[in-house]
Amino acid sequence: MYGESVGATALPSGTSEAMDRRQLLQLGAVAAVAACARPADDAAATFPAPPPPTRRVEPAGTINGSFGSMARGGAETAWTLVRPEAEGPLRPVIALHGKGGDHSMAFDLGAEDALRRAVESGVPPFAVVGVDGGDGYFHRRLSGEDAAKMVVDELIPMLTFMGLDTSRLGLLGWSMGGYGALLIGSQLGPGRVAAIAAVSPALWTSASETAPGAFDGAADYAAFDIFDRVDELSAIPLQIDCGESDPFYTATVDFVGRLSRSPAGGFSPGGHDPTYWRRVLPAEIDFLGRQLAL
Repeated sequence: MYGESVGATALPSGTSEAMDRRQLLQLGAVAAVAACARPADDAAATFPAPPPPTRRVEPAGTINGSFGSMARGGAETAWTLVRPEAEGPLRPVIALHGKGGDHSMAFDLGAEDALRRAVESGVPPFAVVGVDGGDGYFHRRLSGEDAAKMVVDELIPMLTFMGLDTSRLGLLGWSMGGYGALLIGSQLGPGRVAAIAAVSPALWTSASETAPGAFDGAADYAAFDIFDRVDELSAIPLQIDCGESDPFYTATVDFVGRLSRSPAGGFSPGGHDPTYWRRVLPAEIDFLGRQLAL
């Protein structure tokens, strides 16, 4: 069930598109360098936006791979990238799963089909990338795990090497991943993040209300409190969706009310479950794609 209840760097494996040995060795080297990058209190400080890659025809397809994440304590971190055929480099949407989920969550919910339909309807093409983030709520933990650092210091540089245009990117997440998308977006800022879609985000208005394991105590909650980041997030186009029967509904309404501009999306009948998430995903994919194209 997705969501909350109230070493050595490996070369990408399991790819479904051919890569020659030289490309794989280069990609492994890039991932190793990224994994050893210096620690940063704020993910935005580590990697400036690269220049857009050279234009070329990109084939449609799916690539699966994994790497050993130093930011996650050496954990093998799987990823899946889905892209439509396009002329020129594609910008990515990075999809963050809920607690108990993994890199496949976005595609289990229908992201590949939603992307295809969006492009067919006229939305400029872009890529969707799902990645394993563990269950640490996408921030630095006392254990040393930091899935936000993995995204910024390891995944994004890897995508840059693979030819994606990471000078601008989108973030999408459900439950724990919705919180993570908002947190990482607030760290990277509007100069790098084109848009965020946070779905049923795992938000609490005080440390005493948080789920076990979400934070390492009150000080950790305060350091990564999304409600203290509304100014940064108000500068980024947002879509916030949450079901009216969701346990995070009240906190999400509170969060939306503090933003200086109203986000897209909204509140509608539904719970904290895949049925609701599948229903709202096409509009979120459309929103992210249109914002990425600006």
